[in-house]
Amino acid sequence: MNPNVPTGRGTGNRPANVFEKSEFVREFPEGIDWTEPDVSPATEFLQVESKSILSFNDSPDIPFSYSVNPYQGCEHGCVYCYARNSHQYWGYDAGLGFESKILVKKDCVRLLRKEFEKKNYRPRPMVLSGNTDCYQPAERKFKLTGSILELCLEFGHPVSIITKNSLIDRDRETIRALAEKKLVHVYFSINHLDARLKRVMEPRTATARKKLDLIQKFSSCGIPCGIMVAPIIPGINLEAMPQLIREAGAAGALKAGYTVVRLNGHVKKLFQDWLEAYFPDRKNKVMHQIESLHGGQSNDVQWGRRMKGEGVLAQSISSLFRAAVNKYMDPQRTMPEFDVTQFKRNGQLNLFSL
Repeated sequence: MNPNVPTGRGTGNRPANVFEKSEFVREFPEGIDWTEPDVSPATEFLQVESKSILSFNDSPDIPFSYSVNPYQGCEHGCVYCYARNSHQYWGYDAGLGFESKILVKKDCVRLLRKEFEKKNYRPRPMVLSGNTDCYQPAERKFKLTGSILELCLEFGHPVSIITKNSLIDRDRETIRALAEKKLVHVYFSINHLDARLKRVMEPRTATARKKLDLIQKFSSCGIPCGIMVAPIIPGINLEAMPQLIREAGAAGALKAGYTVVRLNGHVKKLFQDWLEAYFPDRKNKVMHQIESLHGGQSNDVQWGRRMKGEGVLAQSISSLFRAAVNKYMDPQRTMPEFDVTQFKRNGQLNLFSL
C-alpha cells in the first residue's frame, strides 16, 4: 500500500479547485502557523436541497435521456473517475475531497415524484446514476436509491441501474417487481478480476466475484443484467476483458459494453501520481497508450469518439471485445425492451397520452 494514501481511499491528494481564486500552499516548512490538513479524514455527509433532480442528456454516445444522482461525491474512490472534477462546482476538490465530502440530496424523492406528476411529463428510461454510484456506501444510511426504485414501481417508470457495489442486493425484491413489468435493467461495472488491484484502484467497491455472483443471483429470479467493462486501461486491465465477459455470460448476463479511460481535468494528475505509486515501471507506457486512444491527448470530448477512442489500439480493443462477446454471450438472449405503457400518473394509466 502507498503510505501517502489513507486506507480505503483512492488518493491522498487535494488538488486546488479551479474555481477558487486562492489556495493554501506551504512555502516555508518551518512556518510555525502552519496547520497540517487531516490526511485521513472521516467521511462527512452534507445534506443539501436541490432545485431539480432529473437531468436531461442529449449526448448521442450515452444511451439514456434522463439521469438521477441522489449523491454527489463518491466514497468508492475510483482513481480514474471522470466525475471527480464535478465536485469542484460544489466548492470541494477533485481528490480526497471527492471521496470524503458526500453531498446527499435529501429531497430527491419528493422532487422526482413532482416531475412524474406533471401533466406534460413523458416517461423515458432514466439511469441511476449518470455521475456517481447510486449504491455507494452512503446509500446504506440514507436509502435514497431504494426509495427512488419504490417510486418507479409505484408510477410504472422505467429505470436502468449501474453500480459497482453489492449493496444493490438489499433492494432485490423491488427490482424483481420492476423486472416483472419490464421496467428495469441492471448493469454491473466490472473492469478486472484482481482483488489486489481493486484495493488500490477502486478501494471501496465490491469485488468482481461478488458482482458476478449477484449477476447469477439476479438473473435466476428474472432480473435482466448486463456488464460494463469500464473503463479499460491499457497496460492495467485490458487483458482481463475476455475472461470477464466469459464469466459474466456464464452467470447470465444478457449484454456487455465497454468504455476506454479518459483523464479529464485533475483526474490526469491524480492518475499519474497513482501510477507512480503503484506501477512506476509501466507509468510511461500506460500513459502513452492512453494518449494513443485520444489523438495524443489524455482526454477527448468529441461525441462518438470519447468513449471508445480511435486509432490502432482502439481498433484492437474493439476487436477483442466483439470476439469475446460473440464467443461467450448468447446472441439470442438480449435485454428486454422497456414497457413505457406501464407508466401511470396519480394511480391511473395514461395510455392515450404516451
